[in-house]
Amino acid sequence: MKEWVIQGSFGILSTIAFGILTNIPRKALISTGVTGGAGWLVYWGLRQWGWGLGAANFAAAFLIGIMSIWFSRHKKMPMIIFNIPSLVPLVPGGPAYKAVRELVLGDNQVAMENAVIVLVTAGAIAGAFMITGVVETLMQKWLLRVKQRRTS
Repeated sequence: MKEWVIQGSFGILSTIAFGILTNIPRKALISTGVTGGAGWLVYWGLRQWGWGLGAANFAAAFLIGIMSIWFSRHKKMPMIIFNIPSLVPLVPGGPAYKAVRELVLGDNQVAMENAVIVLVTAGAIAGAFMITGVVETLMQKWLLRVKQRRTS
């Protein structure tokens, strides 16, 4: 339980810190922190339970996308304000650095292993955001149909 609190706290803090650096509105900081912390906890928890790198990143990014949609509607702000800072804990900066470093040092095998980690992570995040966009569009169409049926 202690690890969950620590991981969640650092997910929230890193997201809020990046939000401050990128000058998002103050009224969005807590919501962004909650979104980033939840995404990080999903990723970290699924990795602890043995899920693969791509699947855990996909699930976390999907949750971030859904929460960003909700907060953007609730706070009447653009979704990108919540999406971008919330992804910071998931970004594979370490493996990207290691890939370039090992490539420069001549260890192509390790460089390719780290490059694959970066590609899998980035692909999972992009795929989750695409699916989130599709889900949002389908939900909007469904809600429109429900409203039309109620008025007729």
